[in-house]
Amino acid sequence: MFTFAVAKIRHFLEYMEYVRPKKNLGQHFLKDLRIAEAIADTVDACPGLPILEVGPGMGVLTQFLARKNRELRVVEIDRESVAYLRENFPALDNETGIIGADFLKMRLDETFGGSPFVLTGNYPYNISSQIFFKMLDYKDYIPCCTGMIQREVAERLAARPGTKAFGILTVFIQLWYDVEYLFTVPPGVFNPPPKVQSAVVRLTRNATTHPGCDLQLLKRIVKQAFQQRRKMLRGSLRGLMPEGHEYATKRPEQLGVEEFVRLTNDIAHHIHPETV
Repeated sequence: MFTFAVAKIRHFLEYMEYVRPKKNLGQHFLKDLRIAEAIADTVDACPGLPILEVGPGMGVLTQFLARKNRELRVVEIDRESVAYLRENFPALDNETGIIGADFLKMRLDETFGGSPFVLTGNYPYNISSQIFFKMLDYKDYIPCCTGMIQREVAERLAARPGTKAFGILTVFIQLWYDVEYLFTVPPGVFNPPPKVQSAVVRLTRNATTHPGCDLQLLKRIVKQAFQQRRKMLRGSLRGLMPEGHEYATKRPEQLGVEEFVRLTNDIAHHIHPETV
């Protein structure tokens, strides 16, 4: 059972003397304990699983995750934050509880001995999209992902076809996960306040076990289409798309995930008709 003195963290939240937020790490420390608790509660939708928190900073979210009575590990790249966590969270102070490392370079299939886990955190703003692409590489180990990110990124994750927010990240995330935009968080509850609003999301693995098409070809098509998103697909996918295809005059954001899968299969048949 983890314990932590809430009064002590309130003191550091007020003065922020021990660990200073670092711009190059995209750090914006949350100082509203009610919001921190609400974020921690988002993991309750995936009960029983161990939890990996990314970017704990001074442990504002960590203290509430620790009350979930689950195995908890945190990964932090900032040495000052790691030192603070080791001093103030002794129950986590071991070789695996507090991981001083770059999350983007971790082998997530080894984090909990190959067992699935919940990914959560107040994610660093400068790598939030990279975190989700990293998650996709280990989707079989992460049935649930929650946390706080820039509102713009949250809107991209949850976007529907036909909207400006719908893009590459949307397609790849929604192929494998159901996305919930939970609530918006204003800048004033952070130190330092970011220039944008934030949002809390929850991603839950859907029933998809196979993309229904050649995944590498799907990635190529989606990326190529959205790199020229103002063009109709007959232009951005010139040389790939069959002539006269029903999606030829559409723009990429007008296609949903299922349509991109269908388009990928049509292009695969067009390129290699003998193997499809």
